Amino acid sequence: MVNSQLMSKIYSFLFLFFLLLSNIEAQTLPYETVTVEGKSFYKYRVQSGEGLYAISRTFSVSVADIIRSNPGSNQGLQNGQELLIPIAGNVTTTENVSSSSPLVPLSAVTPTTNQGGLVDQNINFNHTVVSGETVYSISKMYNTSVDDIYRLNPSSKEGIGVGEVLIIPQRRVISKVKEENYRYHTILPKETLYSVSKTYSLKPEDIMEANPGLSIETFQIGKTIRVPFFESYQVITPYETQTTEITHKVSRGETLYSISRRYNVDVNAIVNENPMLAGGLKPNMELIIPVKRSSLEATTERVENDFNSILNQRTSPERVGVNKIGLLLPLLDESGGAHLRLQEYYEGFLLAVEEMKNRGANLELYVFEIGKGNDTKKLESLLQTLEMQSLNLIIGGVNDAQIRILSDFSKERNMKYVVPFSQSNGEILNNGNIFQVNPLPKSQLDKASASFINNFRNSNIIFVSGGQNDKMDFLSQLQNTLRSYNINYETISNTSTLDSTLLSLLKSTGENIIIPTSGDMNTLSRLIDELKEVQETNPELQIRLFGYPEWQTYNSLINDYHHFGTYIYSPFYVNENSNEVRAFKTKFQKLYDRDLLDTNPGYGMWGYDTGLFFLTALHQYGANFEQNVDRVKVSSLQFPFNFERLSNWGGFFNTGLYLINYDTNGRVTKMDISR
Repeated sequence: MVNSQLMSKIYSFLFLFFLLLSNIEAQTLPYETVTVEGKSFYKYRVQSGEGLYAISRTFSVSVADIIRSNPGSNQGLQNGQELLIPIAGNVTTTENVSSSSPLVPLSAVTPTTNQGGLVDQNINFNHTVVSGETVYSISKMYNTSVDDIYRLNPSSKEGIGVGEVLIIPQRRVISKVKEENYRYHTILPKETLYSVSKTYSLKPEDIMEANPGLSIETFQIGKTIRVPFFESYQVITPYETQTTEITHKVSRGETLYSISRRYNVDVNAIVNENPMLAGGLKPNMELIIPVKRSSLEATTERVENDFNSILNQRTSPERVGVNKIGLLLPLLDESGGAHLRLQEYYEGFLLAVEEMKNRGANLELYVFEIGKGNDTKKLESLLQTLEMQSLNLIIGGVNDAQIRILSDFSKERNMKYVVPFSQSNGEILNNGNIFQVNPLPKSQLDKASASFINNFRNSNIIFVSGGQNDKMDFLSQLQNTLRSYNINYETISNTSTLDSTLLSLLKSTGENIIIPTSGDMNTLSRLIDELKEVQETNPELQIRLFGYPEWQTYNSLINDYHHFGTYIYSPFYVNENSNEVRAFKTKFQKLYDRDLLDTNPGYGMWGYDTGLFFLTALHQYGANFEQNVDRVKVSSLQFPFNFERLSNWGGFFNTGLYLINYDTNGRVTKMDISR
């Protein structure tokens, strides 16, 4: 155990809370209330510059509910305009929408392609696959089902690749539970932030707020954004095709062509609106001209640029006097020895806090015990405390139930939230405040395959099948990538005749890369023995092994790795010979009077690396560090960090990955292949 003097030094900057408090009752909003047809409303006057989306967030109701109560409000708001805002709890669900609602059911709409090639996105929209995504994760992102995606994209059953375009159904059903409602829009050629916001009668700021990852780099043709408030059954028309009718009195000498040029309208469109033209065009005739709304507005290039400049804006660092961090873990949960691993994680995190304080960071760490398993009552009570609500950053949660509650809290308080362990929670798909430390499995496969192509595309590639612990996910990904680049490879079985079969495939010039289809230690050991025999009789052959993260735990094979110049991809790696790792282990043992647990990855270094990265981000860029997260550089011991968003509205995934080389000179090199 740590002696009391050492512990007092560590805990001098630590506030440890084990709190259970009753829920705080919601406050009543300070607006006049009225009753109309038996329903209660707030009376609210629109402030200068306010839009429906901002007002809906103030009152915690959907914009669709405001529109229902104030017909015509979706056409734009005026300063001082009076609105009736339904009081939360009295809002309308999809089951009781009035038949007089101006919204048109999607079932009544036939999907068409608009004049000029503009795509109707009322039924479906497009999604371009990025690294790390699966059909399942995409279905969760868009609140649809895997079966619906398969139905619209039959080939996706065989797998999806980066850059592939999928057809996704617009969300049809509104959930009965209270949640934010969105529809989705794929950016089309010639569209701008201005035109998209006009299409949906929103302000550009509303689009930006719904898509925290939107920037000049991500507002690109084919990218998807989400649009706030629209009910799934409301039909929209792209801004460029929205028209209004004006009357034109024909002057002497005018022709249909000159009139069409004047209003930028097709001649046929004018003829269709004016049957009297069958008798010819005559002076003083009054024509109905279906003019595009965009042609009526004084929209200059300067105005477009003013709107689109919002995409280039970076929020200034939001620094505070003291950065307050909450660490929320089930530290007393002894099931499976979890409390020992979490304690070590916490102790490693403390060393990062101490390191940052030595660098001049002003930090306060609050540690909360959050209860066991799926019992979230303690956690829910903790979130009502002033200590929790004053934090700048929260880290923790182990299971899906805990992560879901912390995710909702982070959205409500606009607070950054770090998920340290989970790889598969769905909260990150729709919460732009989340940072997930543990990399996505699919992202690892994508990046490992890409790195293999970059390093070994000119090598002689041979897959050796057999054994346990099959690696088909990676192999399928890699072989598909090889075929897409027209790179040849061979596949043989690990049988009793392996040495003779392999010898016939090996080349005496250049590298021969051997990839086992199994990560099993016994299978790998037998393969290495076979390769040694082949190389002993053919010393001119240059044989390399390429393998998997778990290989780094097979300590008895390390010398063999060096013999073959082996490469391993892994989302974590600890170089036991580095000065930084040795210093950390020495400090940990001296401070806590015990060695680190023998786990892979190690929890003490996991806590230290996570703490060092995010405390550095807070110290350098303040509470809104997400726009500068790519600039945060730390010397981590175990994890590489490279945070990326999968979508314009979701959170950040760590896509960090190492390629580790055990070279033939006895050295170990880790290369960060994250970017």
